[in-house]
Amino acid sequence: MLPLTQLLKPIMMHVPDGLLSLPVAILCWAITAALVYVAVRRTKGEIGERQIPLMGVMAAFIFAAQMINFPVAGGTSGHLLGGALAAITLGPWAGMLVMTSVIMVQALLFQDGGLIVMGANILNMGLLTVLIGYGLYRATAGRSLGMRLGVAGVAAWLSVMAGALATALQLWLSGTARLDIVVPTMLGVHALVGIGEALITVAALAFILRTRPDLVQAQTAPARGGQAWIAVGLLLSLAVVLISPLASADPDGFERVAMDIGFLDRSVESPYSILPDYTLPFLGETALSTILAGALGALGVAALVVLITKVIRRSKSTVTSGD
Repeated sequence: MLPLTQLLKPIMMHVPDGLLSLPVAILCWAITAALVYVAVRRTKGEIGERQIPLMGVMAAFIFAAQMINFPVAGGTSGHLLGGALAAITLGPWAGMLVMTSVIMVQALLFQDGGLIVMGANILNMGLLTVLIGYGLYRATAGRSLGMRLGVAGVAAWLSVMAGALATALQLWLSGTARLDIVVPTMLGVHALVGIGEALITVAALAFILRTRPDLVQAQTAPARGGQAWIAVGLLLSLAVVLISPLASADPDGFERVAMDIGFLDRSVESPYSILPDYTLPFLGETALSTILAGALGALGVAALVVLITKVIRRSKSTVTSGD
């Protein structure tokens, strides 16, 4: 039986350094930088002041939800990516900024994923999932609620598969794994993980569409409701953090593939440690440590998204007044 400290430890693993070659990592950074640049430019002209808090709340919820690893099969777990949910509720460009911020905080503050390969993690788990999620869901405009939810579930599943395929191809191009082994293995494992992603996305979207359908807009945020919905969203995110110590201790989809194929030992640990494994070092690997670290992360990423978006809008105002 696993020790209590391991049971309390959320198992998450984005791609660490050492598994992708430098040319592949640089290429991923270039693609990521280009897409984020476009997202910033488009966000500058499309995001209203009232939508900024919604972006922060969504970032906090996705961060918190990613801490909950759920068991799938064969001693493997998965966790929400959230790109499709962010794209559907916020639109593609705001969704990209939210997902980029979440993955950056995970890497920089919690050492979840490598620094050199952060561009690949943002691309695979954030940008591709947003593009696929929004691209499919927007085709359901004006359709019935059931149709919209069904397509959202398919979009969420496909977004996970796209991220898994991109990761597999990057591993192959880096010489880390054989193409004929890594592609079917990654897709096979993440086909199951994607079912969990679809269920969570549909459940969250159904709740939003039934209670606050005005939130699901790409251009504007609701005027009614005051600050209450912001507080409720943050409290819900913190509530999710409270159950994070109960997350599955099984390896997540990527880690399972790395173990099975045999390239996990090529990974390189982070050169520094701030809040490793989603814990506060002075509290050790305890439930309280995980909860407090998760709360700091959720609130921190929410604040970061709000700050970034306000800076983007302020730069737009400066340019406009300068003209």
